[in-house]
Amino acid sequence: MNTHSIQTHKPVHYVKEILRQAWPVLVSSWASLIFGVLDTAMAGHASAADLQAMALAASIYITVFVGLMGVVHALIPIIAQHYGGQRYLEVGRAWGQGVWLALGLSLAGGAAMLFPDTWLSLSGDVEPAVRDSITWYLRALILALPATLVFRTIYALGTAVSRPKTVMVINLGSVAFKFFFNWVFMFGKLGMPAMGAVGAGLSTALVGWMTFAAGLWAIYHDPYYLRFRPRLGRPDWASQKELLRLGLPMGGSYLIEICAFSFMALLVAREGMYVTGGHQIMANLAALSYMMPMAVGIATASLTAQAIGARDAAKARATGAAGMGIVAIGAAVTAVLLVLGRAPILGAYTDDLQVAAVAAALLQILPWFHLCDAMQCIGSYLLRAYKVAVVPLILQVVALTGLGLIGGWWLGFGPAAGALRPVVEAIAPGAPAGAGTMWLMALAGLGLSAALLFAWYGHVVRAHARLLNA
Repeated sequence: MNTHSIQTHKPVHYVKEILRQAWPVLVSSWASLIFGVLDTAMAGHASAADLQAMALAASIYITVFVGLMGVVHALIPIIAQHYGGQRYLEVGRAWGQGVWLALGLSLAGGAAMLFPDTWLSLSGDVEPAVRDSITWYLRALILALPATLVFRTIYALGTAVSRPKTVMVINLGSVAFKFFFNWVFMFGKLGMPAMGAVGAGLSTALVGWMTFAAGLWAIYHDPYYLRFRPRLGRPDWASQKELLRLGLPMGGSYLIEICAFSFMALLVAREGMYVTGGHQIMANLAALSYMMPMAVGIATASLTAQAIGARDAAKARATGAAGMGIVAIGAAVTAVLLVLGRAPILGAYTDDLQVAAVAAALLQILPWFHLCDAMQCIGSYLLRAYKVAVVPLILQVVALTGLGLIGGWWLGFGPAAGALRPVVEAIAPGAPAGAGTMWLMALAGLGLSAALLFAWYGHVVRAHARLLNA
């Protein structure tokens, strides 16, 4: 690294490049989200039992899939560093090792979903018909798991080598097929029996294998990928250890975030149906808002890892700073929109005045929650670009689980229940004491997580610069 390099690598130079890579990732994320929306909406038109089966089975599948997906995403910084260092044959070899990892994880995930009664023990009494639908829905998704996880390796490859539009196009196309096959299998069209929720699982499996085939065709027929010679090869234990060393803590971080929302929902249910409904609206809006910083974080991490692979510490640091700036501005704009659009947003979600009243009170917390959520998101992705994942996991466990979730339970529903009631009333007048406390403590946990992650990121960046100058 030299003085000229430091002067020419300014964050503003990389804003356009990050945005060019981030928007296809964002569209792909939205397309994936539509799968769940289609299943829920169409199950609601099938029967109440199908809707309940869908809700419970989907929560099991999402927990398993998101954790395993996080492990597979270790491929992104690994491939991006090879790509930045112009080690093109290593890119193809690393992708093949990722495929082996995905296949192995699909076996573990399938085993976890094969016995739904273990999961349903947390849900109390479930009707036998619903339990049977859940079992068969998950069995269909077990068939989907190898295809969806291997497709994630194709997603990782495209993202790492700055080619995210390939996956975006495939994901958008898959939405139309998902709707069609849901219609056929769930409602018994074109001579098929009506299978309800089970049909939705079968549809996901079929579309999963179609998207996998389309992704495989793309990387073997697009000239852009030919220089990498993507190949399966033989499983290599050293490569698998590298993937697991980075991927397991990454998967753990993904699980911490999704489980925090799941446990919040279970605790908030104690305050009744209307509070649960208001909380669900809040949680859904928080998840939708998260898509923007996540997309920018993935794009920034990929480009930062490419600069690291090219041994250009100044460019890596400037790219990271550009990503942080984009996320900060985007989060501020999102927060303003959430404030100004509160009434029409609530109108789109519910006609129930009591649910709307609870949601309106909780939504006073959401702009601040999103700002903290967005910044901790970009912090975690930037650290992954440097292949640092264990320390971020520990920091997130302390902040999100310790302060956020356990602290929220302790002050909202546990021994100190009601202690934060005056604070909740001051920040979000009218919010239920328990749910309001949970969201405030989650906000505090995210704020602490962001501060800790950025502090560690600064340490990692300085250590990396010293290493290159040594």
